[in-house]
Amino acid sequence: MKGGFHSAKIILYSVDFAEIEKLQHEEKWDELCRLMSNAAQKLEKAGADIILLCTNTMHLCSESITGNISVPFLHIAEATGEKISSQKVKKVGLLGTRFTMEKDFYKTVLNTKFEIDVIVPDSEEREVVHQIIYNELVHGIIRTDSKEKMKSAIKNLQKKGAKGVVLGCTEIPLLLSKKDIEIPIFDTTKIHAEKAVLRANEK
Repeated sequence: MKGGFHSAKIILYSVDFAEIEKLQHEEKWDELCRLMSNAAQKLEKAGADIILLCTNTMHLCSESITGNISVPFLHIAEATGEKISSQKVKKVGLLGTRFTMEKDFYKTVLNTKFEIDVIVPDSEEREVVHQIIYNELVHGIIRTDSKEKMKSAIKNLQKKGAKGVVLGCTEIPLLLSKKDIEIPIFDTTKIHAEKAVLRANEK
């Protein structure tokens, strides 16, 4: 944003996703929240002015994180909600991991803070999307047939009234882009990063 020779001052804490994925599928969210909160505390102690969690699913731990740090936390669903509202979209489909689609932590933010109606695919399509993420996209595997399955899920959400679709997993943009979809897409990875830049430049 500043151009020239400027670059962002970033403190990065990277976790071992194998550990995270195992705990997710074992539904050990208390343990995951401790890991996320601990990471956030370390970033704060290292001098971070604001904390970002660069994943959608793990925002299930956002309350635990904010309860254990004193610096601001930039919630990915709140940034996304602002973007959706700015485009006057009131009903969206949500794609993501099974956890993001089925649990309330993400949908509740969009609904209660921004009055956005959120719908998700049916159970069979949710499982298809979940498996594409964990068995393919996380490993850098991009398949044409999987793209078509994702597009089909979105078309079915459109039939249910969705006027936009939230790509609520950081890996989904590897497979889909706005040229693939008739309705507006909300790429949460991009939205979150852009909001972080704006917040940083407020300092």
